Amino acid sequence: MVCESWKTKLDTYLDGEVPEEETRSFDAHVRSCASCSADALSRVQMKRAIQAAGRRYTPSAEFRKRMQQKIAAKPRRSFGLGWTFAAAAAAIIVVATLTSVYLGTRSGRDQVFSEIADLHVATMASSSPVDVISTDRHTVKPWFQGKIPFAFNLPELQNSKFSLLGGRMTYLDQTPGAHLIYDVGKHHISVFVFQERSLPAGLDENPISPMKQPFNMETWSQGGLRYFVIGDASIADIDSLGELFKAAS
Repeated sequence: MVCESWKTKLDTYLDGEVPEEETRSFDAHVRSCASCSADALSRVQMKRAIQAAGRRYTPSAEFRKRMQQKIAAKPRRSFGLGWTFAAAAAAIIVVATLTSVYLGTRSGRDQVFSEIADLHVATMASSSPVDVISTDRHTVKPWFQGKIPFAFNLPELQNSKFSLLGGRMTYLDQTPGAHLIYDVGKHHISVFVFQERSLPAGLDENPISPMKQPFNMETWSQGGLRYFVIGDASIADIDSLGELFKAAS
């Protein structure tokens, strides 16, 4: 089959591990091929399901506490030697705690960026990318009322190079949010909006995903909401659309 050569590299493409030039070819092919689009969507959904299942078995704080108690240093007979070991143990615990917090924050941040990229890819590969189809923000915004637990504003696009295609409901780690899709030139841009309190902390520490993804992304928090703008458009276009949203909010 003609698509077999594409499908053998589909997982590598979805993981953002193909060269930039080949990524553009993949983007164009996936948009035009119904079979590869469906296959891409299926693999992204399976990837997200595996990630969600993995998070169910994260060790609890109580489990961590029991392990720390079991490995805690025993009292020493010599005061001097005991103090030395106690100081060393304290230093190790402090370093381990700081490392755990850092890695936990980084892992949570990377997880969010990965899921946002997956949502974008899955939507672009879908035969029905939006639930409400309209270029009018006054039609799209009211559609979300009663479907998500917050309100947000959409920017005025008059005299801009962006056009609104529509929107849909989406979920990030079981948290409901809004997904808007915009066009600029021949590129599609996704804008996601979620409640800030439902997401991991530290997302602003590295606003662009450190993972190799064939997308540009910007994120910020405003008015208790967390915004993500992602797409294969240029950094300048991503930033410009982000500025329009910031001004509207």
